[in-house]
Amino acid sequence: MFTQGVSFQFIAVASLLLMASCSQVENADIPPVVKALEEQGLIVKNEFQVEGGLRAFASVAGDRPIAVYVLANGNAIVGTRLNAKAEPIDEQTLQSLVVQPIRDQGWAELESAKWVLDGKADAPRVVYVFTDANCPYCHQFWTASRPWVDAGKVQLRHLLVGIIKEDSPTKAAAILGASDPSAALQENEIKYDQGGIKPTDSVPDDVQKILDDNQRLMLSQGFRGTPGIIVRDEKGLIQKYGGMPQRGELAEVLGPR
Repeated sequence: MFTQGVSFQFIAVASLLLMASCSQVENADIPPVVKALEEQGLIVKNEFQVEGGLRAFASVAGDRPIAVYVLANGNAIVGTRLNAKAEPIDEQTLQSLVVQPIRDQGWAELESAKWVLDGKADAPRVVYVFTDANCPYCHQFWTASRPWVDAGKVQLRHLLVGIIKEDSPTKAAAILGASDPSAALQENEIKYDQGGIKPTDSVPDDVQKILDDNQRLMLSQGFRGTPGIIVRDEKGLIQKYGGMPQRGELAEVLGPR
C-alpha cells in the first residue's frame, strides 16, 4: 500500500481522530474523511503532491501544522511521513504551505497592535514581547537585552498584558497612560526589585481594551504566559520563544552583539 522505504509516525492531536474511515467520493475535491476532520476543528490549507498513491493535505490545528494522508480506500492517517532513515519527508512543505503564511499573518497583527517601544525606532531587528509588569522572567529578558538595545541593534516592542498579579492591570495602565510610555516602562524595569512603577487607582476603559486585545493576541500566538517572544530570523522566518530564552537562545532572539 505504501511506497517502499516510507513509514509513518503517528502524532496525537487533541480533538482529531488519528485513523478515520469513510468511503471516498469519486472526483470529490476534498475527500469525506478530510471534511469530517474539518468538522472537528482541523483547518485544511492546501493539497500537495506525494508518492505512493496518497492524497496529502497541509492543514493546521491552532498554530500547529498537521499533514493528512488519504489512502485509496478512503481511510486517512494524520501524522508525519518518514523516509527509510526515519527523517521527516514533508516538513519543509508544511512549513511553506501552512506555518509561514500563518505566522506572517500573525506578524501583521503584532505590527498593528498597541505596543510600547523599548529602544530606537530605527533599530534594524524587531522583537515583539508579551509582557506583564510583574513578570520576573520578563524583567530578566529586559535586563539581558540591554547590550543589544543600548547599541541600537534591537528594538523591543512590548505588548502589555495584566495577568500575573492583582495590580498587573493597574501597573500596565500606569505605563500605557503615561505621557511617555517608553520611559514609564523603563521606570518599571529599573525599579522592579523595589516594586516597579506605581499602579493607577483604576484601569480606564480604553486601556482595558488594549489589555484584553493583547491577551487575545497572545493566546492566538500560542502563548499561555509571559514573556512570549516573537522575532524574524536572518532568513525572514518567524520564530517564537516561550519564557526567558536560555543562554544559547538569547543570540537567536537578539542577533549578534
